[in-house]
Amino acid sequence: MIKNVIFDIGMVLISFEWDKYVHRLFNDEETERAVTEATWHNPTVWNELDKGVLTADEVCRRFMECAKGYERQVRTAFERMGECPVQQSYAVPWIKELKEMGKNVYFLSNYSFFLMDACPEALSFREHMDGGVFSCEEKLTKPDSAIYRRLCEKYGLTPSECLFIDDLEANVLGARECGFKAVRFESYEKNYGEIMEMIRESE
Repeated sequence: MIKNVIFDIGMVLISFEWDKYVHRLFNDEETERAVTEATWHNPTVWNELDKGVLTADEVCRRFMECAKGYERQVRTAFERMGECPVQQSYAVPWIKELKEMGKNVYFLSNYSFFLMDACPEALSFREHMDGGVFSCEEKLTKPDSAIYRRLCEKYGLTPSECLFIDDLEANVLGARECGFKAVRFESYEKNYGEIMEMIRESE
């Protein structure tokens, strides 16, 4: 039986349309490419930010080092990144629906202190949840098995009673290896019905 539904946040409960964001900032194809390559396409540094082991200033400096000649633009994009995340309109209604079904609802997200502070309104759905784990608070990131275990330890969850929803295949596989049921999320339109059917069939 699925008793607990666990959501990833980025690209599931919030949108993060980086390409549109940098286009709005710069409206110049070459600048957008350089900034995106230095930041969004820089998973090693981004992971350190999400893990909470580097300060925002240190991360920004490393991003700037990857975009010679575009340092000012990289700093602008980083410092204004709070303009990028937007809470999905379905987030709160979906959480409420699950709660009305008697399910516990949690989050498990690779997320930085910087972005939490820069755009707290994107995370307002948390008030309707039973709790969750941010990577930056644990110094761990998905798909490390330790972060899935940490969530279970924190809330006394049994993995086989959990359904995890994430947009990245590696994180979905990581959850399954820890005993969770898991679904790769592509869009609300595509996956909502499948997920709700899984939950109902488990009862």
